[in-house]
Amino acid sequence: MKIIVGLGNPEGKYNNTYHNVGFSVVDMFAKQKNIKFTNIKCQASIAKGENFILAKPNTYMNLSGNSVYELKKYFKVPLSDILIVLDDIDMPKGKIRFRLAGSAGTHNGLRDIVNKVGITPRLRIGIGRDENMDLADYVLSTIDYKSKEILTKAYINACNLIDNFINGELCQDTTICNN
Repeated sequence: MKIIVGLGNPEGKYNNTYHNVGFSVVDMFAKQKNIKFTNIKCQASIAKGENFILAKPNTYMNLSGNSVYELKKYFKVPLSDILIVLDDIDMPKGKIRFRLAGSAGTHNGLRDIVNKVGITPRLRIGIGRDENMDLADYVLSTIDYKSKEILTKAYINACNLIDNFINGELCQDTTICNN
């Protein structure tokens, strides 16, 4: 059993923001697999596939570790079977990077997970950075049309990588540039 955790903020006002890219990717993956988020368990919305669980923590981004800790404990999976999907301001928009391990970097949600659970595989989706905006304002801003086109391509590639992770075919660090 693999657990795929998309990071984001649960309120509707955060839909289609850069900080909810993780939610958007797992939503796309759920749609591809024709499954729905129907349960709330371990402080997360849950969708169950044949050999995987998709989760969207309801804890808000900076407390994501609470939900991931409960998911790990409840489903009794090793850290190596939990994939975190998240946005990354330090990568160009549309670039995706899978890593088996590493630091949390500048991401507070991932930092909370590392502090409360440990180091897990992660799939980062580059959202770039707007140097003219405060960082918090940028990540919580709505994704514009041009950026949505770039990110949608990244989401598709991310879903393919998630499939590979679930099937045990993704066992090395991988980077894909989409633009």
